[in-house]
Formats: sequence, structure tokens, C-alpha cells
Amino acid sequence: MSLANPAGSVAGSGTAGWLVDREALRLRVLFLMLVGSAFVFAEPSPYEIGALGAIGCFAATGGLRLRAAFMPLVLILIVYCLGLTVSAIPVLGAKKVAPWIAVSWYLAVTMVFFAIVAAENTAARMDVVVRAWTLAAVIAAIAGIAGYFRAFPGAFDLFTLYGRAKGTFNDPNVFGPFLILPMLTAMQAFYAGSRRQMLHAGLILGVLLIALLLSFSRGAWIHFVLSAAVMTGLLFLTAGTRAERLRILVVVAAGLVLLGLALAALLSVDKVADLMKERASFNQSYDNGPMGRFGRHAYGWQMALDMPLGLGPLQFTRFFPEDVHNVYLNSFMSGGWTAGIAYHVLVGLTLFVGLIAALRRTPWQPATIAVFATFCGLAFEGKIIDTDHWRHFWALGGLLWGLAVAGGLQPPPKRPKSPGTVGV
Repeated sequence: MSLANPAGSVAGSGTAGWLVDREALRLRVLFLMLVGSAFVFAEPSPYEIGALGAIGCFAATGGLRLRAAFMPLVLILIVYCLGLTVSAIPVLGAKKVAPWIAVSWYLAVTMVFFAIVAAENTAARMDVVVRAWTLAAVIAAIAGIAGYFRAFPGAFDLFTLYGRAKGTFNDPNVFGPFLILPMLTAMQAFYAGSRRQMLHAGLILGVLLIALLLSFSRGAWIHFVLSAAVMTGLLFLTAGTRAERLRILVVVAAGLVLLGLALAALLSVDKVADLMKERASFNQSYDNGPMGRFGRHAYGWQMALDMPLGLGPLQFTRFFPEDVHNVYLNSFMSGGWTAGIAYHVLVGLTLFVGLIAALRRTPWQPATIAVFATFCGLAFEGKIIDTDHWRHFWALGGLLWGLAVAGGLQPPPKRPKSPGTVGV
């Protein structure tokens, strides 16, 4: 694969050759960083260390160019983090508050970093992102499956939590959603790939789907269904020929049948069936009642209206039996009106620029659609869980901003008369 320099032209010799060497180094570091994202079981995790190294590498090699188009993103992130910081001042001495604020600023920086990454040499860098993320997901998934089925001594204790697969993560509810972007890109091979690509993607999709089911995360299940529907709809909408649309419809029908068979096979295992039945119910004790998940949301929104500075980070459990489990409410509780409004604007604007990027006909449009669809599901899942410190939320959001800038941030052109294609 030939590598393009940051300006987009293929490098040759001399100075241009040095640009290729620098970009090759950036791609390798980016790959390692994202593979390291599979290991999130402590803070700082390998991801934090890898991200710091990647940012340093890009900066040292002249690969961090902050375009004017990113200024709205930067300003929103600064307002959001400042709101969190100001609200944290009265409780700064409380346990874990200071590290929580530091991580929030750091994750905001990583979002800008991913935006910069995706804006230049986009095709090559997005290829690296997809391949590295897929490898990371497969590693985590295999660990989760091995742990759930006790493949070796100690695997169950190491890779599960409360009888649910968590892989190399510290929480099944984070582990499951992390698998979804690679699952979507694998699905694209069935919509538009060759038989060989379909076989390779099928193996990956099978492993990730089993791991997703064994996470027993209701939010992750809903996230996957929603993201898969959004991606399929956009691919159908942007397909260039009737044959491509027909293939998508056939694949969807066949996929639903195979998914049903896979579920039936898993449910034949009594242990899996019992936990699946329990987790699929929306009548959990911690969901219902005045102090249940949704009851807390109602009381929390009432408090948010009366508290311009919020409660401060990690203070919600001083008034309620459990955490917020709603990232939008948590933004108000942790950072007051300033951070709460900024977070809502951040998510809304990211969805807007992401949709523009997904509709533009670019060589990397399929990858953009997959990233956008994953972010849509994650934004929805935030209504039932706190995703504000999920590393891949900030990575996906940053990628969408970068992809939008790479595509010109202009309305999508009219469909050309000549047939287009959907890549993989």
C-alpha cells in the first residue's frame, strides 16, 4: 500500500520520501494505540499511555494541524470541561474527583486528536483505524468468550463480571458497545464485498456477535440493533444501482435468519438461557420504583433545574442509591448548566456533521457511515448509562468531525447519473 503524505500527494524521493517515512510511523503508532484500546481494566490503561504516545508522535512529526473548521469543536469541549471543573471546586477534596476531572480534559483532547487524524490522508488512516479496532475487538471478544465458558483455569474470574463476559474491559456494559464498530464494518462485506471478503468478515462477525450476546448488556444489544439499522438504511439510500439495493435486502433477510439460528443455539445452553431471560427483562429491581433507574432520572432532572452549578462530579450517589445511568442528566449533575448544555450541543452537533459526512460520496464513505451509525447507537445508549468516560465515545466523535472536514463540510452532491458503488 502506498502512503500519501499529509498534503494528500504521493511522496517520491528526498523531502517527499521523508514525509512518507513520517506518515508511515504515524500509521504504525496509530495502529498500536487502537489495538491497545482493547485493554481497559485499570486507570491509566494501555489506551491512555498509547494515546499519549500517539499524540506525541504526531506532534513531533508535524502531523497535528488544527484547522479552523475544528474551532467549534474545540470551543464546545473547553466550555464543557470548564463547567465540570468549576462545579468540582467545592468537592475537589472528595475521593476520585480530581482524577475524574483530569480524565475528562484528557478525553476531550483525544477527541480533537482523532478529528485531526481523520482529516488528512483519510483513506489510509481510516483503513488503519478499522483494522486496528477490529483486531482489538477480536482480542477482547475471544477473552470474553474464553472467560464465560471457563476455557482455562482462572479465565472466568479474569474475563467475566457477575457471570457476564467483559473480556479485557472492567465492565460488560463497556465491553459490548466497543465491539459494534467492527461488527458494522464486517457487515459491509456482505453488502458489497467478494466471497473471500465475506468469508473473512463472517468469521469476525460470528466471534463478535457471540461475545456481544454473552456480555448480557441490554444497552449494547439495543445499540447494535439501532446502529445496524442506521448503517443499512444509509447504505441502501446511497447505493448507486438497484442490484446493490437488492443485495442489501437479501443479505438483511438472510442475516435475520442466521441470527435467529445463532440465538437458538445459544439458548439451548441452560446457563445462557437463564441469564438471557433475566437480562432481556425491563422489569429489573434496579430499574423500577421511586429510586430505581428511571425514578432517579425524574428526580435528577428536577434537581438540575434548581442547581445551576450541579452537584459536582461523582456526587450523585450522596443523594441517590446508585449512579445516574443517564449521561445527559449526568452532564448537568456533574457540571451544572454550563457543562450540561455544552454536552448536549456537542452530541447534537457531532450527529449533524456526521450525517453530512456520511452522505457525501467519498472513497471512505462506507467507513464514515459505519462510524456515524455506531455513534448514533452510542448517543442513544447514553440515555440509560453514563458514557461520558467511555474512551471510544470520544474517538468516534472525533473521527466524525475529521471525516466531515475531509469531505469538505458541504451538503452532499446530487446523485450522479452513472452508477456508484458501496465499498468495504
